[in-house]
Amino acid sequence: MDLTPFLVAWRHSALRDREVIDALVHPTHAPPSPQLAAALAEWPGSYYWSDEPDGRHLILTRPTPGRRRERWGLHGALFALTLLTTTVAGAILAGTIPYDPNPIRLLRGLPAAGLGAWASGLAFSLPLLAILLAHELGHYVTARRYQLDVSPPYFIPVPLFPSFVGTMGAFIRLRTVVSDRRQLFDVGVAGPIAGFVVALPLLVVGLVLGRPLAPDPAVPGMFLRIGQGTIALGDSPLTWVLRRLVVGPLPGVPLHPLAFAAWVGMFVTMLNLLPLAQLDGGHLLYAVFPGWHERVARAFLLLTAVMGAWWWGWWVWVLLVLALSRGRLGHPPVLNSNRPLPPSRRRLAWGALLLFLVTFTPVPFPL
Repeated sequence: MDLTPFLVAWRHSALRDREVIDALVHPTHAPPSPQLAAALAEWPGSYYWSDEPDGRHLILTRPTPGRRRERWGLHGALFALTLLTTTVAGAILAGTIPYDPNPIRLLRGLPAAGLGAWASGLAFSLPLLAILLAHELGHYVTARRYQLDVSPPYFIPVPLFPSFVGTMGAFIRLRTVVSDRRQLFDVGVAGPIAGFVVALPLLVVGLVLGRPLAPDPAVPGMFLRIGQGTIALGDSPLTWVLRRLVVGPLPGVPLHPLAFAAWVGMFVTMLNLLPLAQLDGGHLLYAVFPGWHERVARAFLLLTAVMGAWWWGWWVWVLLVLALSRGRLGHPPVLNSNRPLPPSRRRLAWGALLLFLVTFTPVPFPL
């Protein structure tokens, strides 16, 4: 359809995966007019409005034909392997599969475990994968709504060493440049919010299920029992409040596998909201304050390294972020960085900051 009668000027950008048209709408059609609304109803793509100093703009996106075929078999296999490794981890947490610090002996003993032993691990693996899947689908669905070329989630299965939860999380690949900071913000914030919405009720239910478990006065907070040993878990402001509301001010609260899965989900949310490089928090920081992004990222990277004095895992996270970003803390540019961020997104940015603060766990695994 021809939209030019409604426009004053426009700029066309042809990308590999889509066409983007930044159009300044004529003031008589900006509300929009019924004629423009009827024309937009036939637009074969997506669009949204942007209020800018020179008037109202329409950002129109139209996908190009011949998009790449996804390797759904690979994504399904990685998900299945992650379900397997996290179920084994859950069965060990439940005590139905004996823990053995020797990974070779542990693997040899797995086939002998009965169906009931394996099934007990689902109380940990299913909620954990539900949180991770919700997080990545938040990114994926939002990116697809903007017609962006994005991969389905890649789940990362790992042995119980070095990660005793059986996974290093999941990620998606954004295989194109985003049009503006609004798109970057929406894609970045959707994942943490979706994951948190799933994790919060699971944490409450898990704490309720864990109330009959025997506390341990020798442990100051939450802990896990693995074999004959225990692993202490750090509190975020949110977990501190919730466990006192649900369990009470008891020392040494043992976590049900469901509660631990939710704790891991909260921890993943917090890690992703760190304002570093191309983490979700880095995307949000660049979308809201593009000029401050690199300076804040450098300062926070230094702060994270300092926190390694209390938990060595922060040093690992710093090295991982530097490796994935190839040592560059600056954010890749967007197609139009000058387009203003809508006020609604700035308000939501304060919500994302609050989410980071309430889930922040300075010492996840106290010694």
